Amino acid sequence: MSGGVQPSLASTPPPLAIEVKGLIKRFEDTVAVAGIDLEVPVGQCLGLLGPNGAGKTTTVEILEGLQPPTAGKVELLGRSWARDAKYLREHIGIALQETRFAERLTVEETVRLFRSFYAQGLTVEEAIGLVHLEEKRHTYSMKLSGGQRQRLALAVALVADPQILFLDEPTTGLDPQSRRALWDVIEGLKGKGRTVVLTTHYMEEAQVLCDQVVIMDHGRIVAQGTPPQLIASIGAEQIIEFASTPDLPAEALAEVPTFVSARSRGDGHTLSVRELHTALPGLLSVVAARGARLRHLSTRQATLDDVFLTLTGRALREEES
Repeated sequence: MSGGVQPSLASTPPPLAIEVKGLIKRFEDTVAVAGIDLEVPVGQCLGLLGPNGAGKTTTVEILEGLQPPTAGKVELLGRSWARDAKYLREHIGIALQETRFAERLTVEETVRLFRSFYAQGLTVEEAIGLVHLEEKRHTYSMKLSGGQRQRLALAVALVADPQILFLDEPTTGLDPQSRRALWDVIEGLKGKGRTVVLTTHYMEEAQVLCDQVVIMDHGRIVAQGTPPQLIASIGAEQIIEFASTPDLPAEALAEVPTFVSARSRGDGHTLSVRELHTALPGLLSVVAARGARLRHLSTRQATLDDVFLTLTGRALREEES
């Protein structure tokens, strides 16, 4: 092609399902959210993590239209709650950590009731099928197991075929099999181009499901990125967990090759290192030089839990419990 304008090679950015700029929320003299920015492209899963009082619940409630912001821009699907509340209610779904259903309604009756609230959406059969409750469709909700009730809550949230789905601790208290089944449902939604906002205290869950993770503390975003980006940000690829008799002092731990950081937990230590193949022999040498004896030694890859602990000083599971 000659004599014309060359087409731009820059890729068009994906459309945004959620756009937040300068979000502030005050409750009298308390600042719950202190000016955060968020962009969530259509079809992604955002994990929102943080200790108690971090501001994540307030942020989600503002996104869901349950609370007004004090200041800032909040748009879902290019629309705001102030102008387009009816439209947004028809296009979002919400599944809470615990939902109480009428005990004497069956699964089918419950889904049919909630489907009647929307002008359009899935059929009752489609919603029940998405969460694999076909065999329980005529079972009273009071007879469902914890995992089955969570799947029913998800069916109710999905019945309007929402463009954005908010999930608040959706797998809390579930057995591993039920948790994995819900993960499969969420992955299927992403495959259909739906956007998911997930709050969870299971770091493995966030690492598996989320395209991007936001960690909040004291009303601010302290870290944001993909799970691999966040793990790389702490400068350590591997973790060594060990305990010795006698215990090693902090200055001895710093002698370990490729040492990044150390934390004391219980009667042992957690070392973050860059190169396990170098650090592990070095640690054994340090232990021997100090006349100590190892009581426990294990290694693993760094995870989002290590990122959270590094940034906030506590483990998310411990904080939530």
